[in-house]
This record gives sequence, C-alpha cells and structure tokens, in this order.
Amino acid sequence: VGWRAVRLAGGYQAYRRAVVSDLERLPSAFEFRALCGRTGSGKSQLLRSLAELGAQVLALEAIACHRGSVLGDVPGCPQPTQKMFESRLRLRLRELDPARPVFVEAESRKVGNVQVPGALIAAMRVSSCVVLEAPTPIRTAMLIEHYAHFLRHPALLAQRLDALAGQYGRATIERWCQLAHCGRHAELVTELLTTHYDPAYDRSIARNFARVTAGAVYRLETLSASAIRALAAQMLADCVQVQPA
Repeated sequence: VGWRAVRLAGGYQAYRRAVVSDLERLPSAFEFRALCGRTGSGKSQLLRSLAELGAQVLALEAIACHRGSVLGDVPGCPQPTQKMFESRLRLRLRELDPARPVFVEAESRKVGNVQVPGALIAAMRVSSCVVLEAPTPIRTAMLIEHYAHFLRHPALLAQRLDALAGQYGRATIERWCQLAHCGRHAELVTELLTTHYDPAYDRSIARNFARVTAGAVYRLETLSASAIRALAAQMLADCVQVQPA
C-alpha cells in the first residue's frame, strides 16, 4: 500500500530503555517556570496563550488528558497508559530548546492515573515560580464552564464526590449532591473551592514548591480571552527581561 516500513534496532525493549533514560536525563537541561495558582484560576488557558505567543510550554495535563483532580476527566479523551504518557512526554521534551525557559503548570506527582517521572518533578520543584490569582467568583464561573459535563449529570458528579466522603463525612457529601441535583451550581462550586480545593492546593504548593513565595504574582480579573492573552503577553515580557545576559 505504499507505507514506508522500518524496524527498530533492539526492538521495543530498546525503545523503552531510551524513553526511561531520556526522562531521567532531559529535565535537568531545562530552566522551568512553574505556573502556580489555585483551581480555576485559568492556568491551562494561560499556558495555551503563552504557547500561541511563542513561549515554550510543557502542558502536562494536555499530554495526560486529565485536569489533575477528582473531577479531572476530560470528556471524550481517555487517559493514555503510563508508558504511552511517558513516550509522549519524552517526545515533547526532545522538541524543546534548553536555551529558552519552559513554562509548566506546578503539578503533583500524579495527573489522574498517570505519574510524572521523578526527574521532571524534581526539576520543576526547584524552578522559579510565577503565581496566577483570580477572585473566587471568577474561578467559580470558569469551573462551571469547564466542568459542565458533570453538572449536567448529577449522578456522575455524586459518584466522583463520594471519593471525598472519608475527608468530609457523608452528610457534607450528601449536601453537595443535593446542591447539584437542585441546580445550585455556583453555590456548590464555591463551597468545593473554599472547603476542599483551595486548602489542599495551598498545602501542596507550600510543601513542594519552595520558591513560590518569591514568584511574581499576576491577577486575572475577567474570563475573556483577550484578558488572558494580555496577561500571557505581560508574563512573557517580564520573563524575557529577567533572563541572564
């Protein structure tokens, strides 16, 4: 049929050794900028705008097909296996230029069901940080938009929230499920942010990203694409100004 066929020297085992080796070696070559910000602050949208403006971006959530939380499943995009995730991650790292900074979201070790390689996590956690802030109403509106598939199916949402019963008790979970069934989405999302997501995120960032307190802070006041793009342009300009001579 006209396909160009090749044979990999050493077979699949040799390929896997190369993947593992590169994922141990490559991360230390880059100067990362860890993008920190509470859930719903627009980090993923900002990374996309940074990429559109020509910045180097390592979008771990996009590679993992997951938003990195108990409600992080992406509709119509099943997560890759761990080995496929590593292959895609290796490919992306090999595309990046070590001479230029790389923006990456300050992720935890696991993104859904896949695990970020240890060398990459280590390199991210010692990197400089930039912090994105947004008022709670803005974050609530953003999450209502991006998690609409859960809000349209309260039973599915209840199933996912059940994983938090050990932390908050059955009564709290039932109240959250009732809010979902009644369509009181803003109230539900705001309470999830203030009760669960924000405290968990603050603890994780303080524990794992020691340089976050020294990071430049940027604030998003609206959900408009133009506002996010303007913020990305400012962040990129500031990054260029602080590059070593």
